[in-house]
Order: sequence, then structure tokens, then C-alpha cells
Amino acid sequence: MTGFDAAAEFDRQVATLAERGYPGLARMGETAFRALVTPLREQVLARAVTMEPPTEGRVPFLLVVTRALVPIEESLPLTTLAGKAKPGVIERFYAPGELERFVSIPDLALPDGEAYIAFDVDRGEEFCNAVPLNALAAVAERGRTPLTMEEGIAFITQYPEALAKNKCFSLGGTRLGDRRVPALWISKGAPKLGWCWEANPHTWLGLASTGDRSR
Repeated sequence: MTGFDAAAEFDRQVATLAERGYPGLARMGETAFRALVTPLREQVLARAVTMEPPTEGRVPFLLVVTRALVPIEESLPLTTLAGKAKPGVIERFYAPGELERFVSIPDLALPDGEAYIAFDVDRGEEFCNAVPLNALAAVAERGRTPLTMEEGIAFITQYPEALAKNKCFSLGGTRLGDRRVPALWISKGAPKLGWCWEANPHTWLGLASTGDRSR
């Protein structure tokens, strides 16, 4: 036994999404929203015995809502840094309409549906100052996959402290087919969704990853 209450944590994550206004953004009532995501609880409970309590940089699971239910442009402003109030913003260097063209890479084989669970999520601070391409290769060698934009947003929605000074992270699971790698970092006291070049290292930017996903 780890002393971690996975059932309570799942319920907390659902409540957080409801409090942040996800049901309204999904154009449904809170009861319908809870009915949509509650079946995922079984996937969490099936693995609960192996879960360790969350730390600042690694958490046992995340309830992920996809852009099919709530667009990124609407979910990111619901995020904040730990103890702060300024809403998350999207980097202006994303051209109008371009964000929708950044899609999950085929290797991820994401679960079907509008919501799912990502297990064993790590912000990857060990990859700070590593070339993103090299970090992606290292993650793959471990049998893990990089986080998507939606998963990164889920991470800092549920655990705002995960996005910290000099411990920001790339989201290599979502790409446009060019050399840009999306990333979450801190700008003017708020989370920012931007991108960096796949061959350029940054001392403050790691690569977030997950062990697997299920629904």
C-alpha cells in the first residue's frame, strides 16, 4: 500500500474541471459532464495499488479532456501558476488558425473519445538544456511517449505547481510536421503555450512524457 487515495484524487480532478467551467465550455450541464468522465474512474482504480503519491514534477495520472470537447483556446485560459491569478495565454507567434493544425503524432495512438486517462506523467526536468530531438529519443527508449498539448494543459490545470521557474516543459506529442515543438513556460506571471525549435536546447525547458494512456 502506498497511502495514496486514487479514488479521491480522481474525484478531485473531476471537481476541479467542473469548478473551472469545463461543462459550460463543452456545452453541457455539470451532470452530463460528470457522466461522461466518471466511467474513467474504473481505469484509475484498476491501477491504484501501484500508484505513488504525486510530487511537484511527477503525478500518477491525469484526467485529460481533448480539444474535441473543449478547444485549447478555451482551456488554456483556465490555467494559472501556483498561487497566482493571471490566466494562461497562447504565444502570439502561432498564426491565426494554426493551432488547430498542430495534431497528435501517429505514434501516440491516443484513446478514442473526448476524455481519457494519462498515467505516470513526468514533466521531464532532467531534459532541461537537452536538444528536444535527443530528449524525444531518450523518452522513446524508455517506452514512454511525449505529452500532447491537451495533456500538458491537464497537467498544469490539476497541478499548477508543475510549471515552475526553470522547470518548464515541451509537449512533443503534438506537432505540425515542421521543426517546431510546442511547450508550456512562464511569461509575465502566467502559463504560456508557445513553441521552440526541435534542435535548440534551453536550460529552463525539459520534455514532459507519460507512461501510457487508457479510457
